[in-house]
Amino acid sequence: GKLATRLRAERKRVLLVAADTFRAAAAEQLAIWADRSGADFIRGKEGADPASVVYDGIAAGKARGADVIIIDTAGRLQTKTNLMEELKKMRRIIERELGQPPSETLLVLDGTTGQNAISQARLFNDATALTGVVVTKLDSTAKGGVLVAIVDTLEIPIKFVGLGESADALRPFVPSEFIEALFENSESF
Repeated sequence: GKLATRLRAERKRVLLVAADTFRAAAAEQLAIWADRSGADFIRGKEGADPASVVYDGIAAGKARGADVIIIDTAGRLQTKTNLMEELKKMRRIIERELGQPPSETLLVLDGTTGQNAISQARLFNDATALTGVVVTKLDSTAKGGVLVAIVDTLEIPIKFVGLGESADALRPFVPSEFIEALFENSESF
């Protein structure tokens, strides 16, 4: 939703696709963000095959002349083989329908996750070739130091950081600002 808000501010026509069909209220939450941002929205029936929603979303995006299609596949646990296989299937649908890989494949990580974030990033990257990471909740007590390890280990760039709940709280990641804030808020060595 916050990414849609950024893109709409750039006058892009955005379509949000709710491919998280199993988590209660996931589509409803995304619909609220679509409304707030002025993005178009498509969803499937609750419990529908996420890949079929992706297929419908791409067809709708083409028909509506969308500049950007954002597919939300939230709620995936990297330790659940069936969920990761669904993610691979969604990527195959995207590549088949667009004739190319997605322009961006972003993993959204909670800044408070800690070392588990490295495992998440590695397994998601194996499943769907990530192009970047978005880190949320950096406005809390989280320092996000694990980001350095993700970038170093997997050579995946941090694209955005979330610094709150408001629509404009998603900001491009600026490494120098992150380093400054990291050391500014740390205790003496």
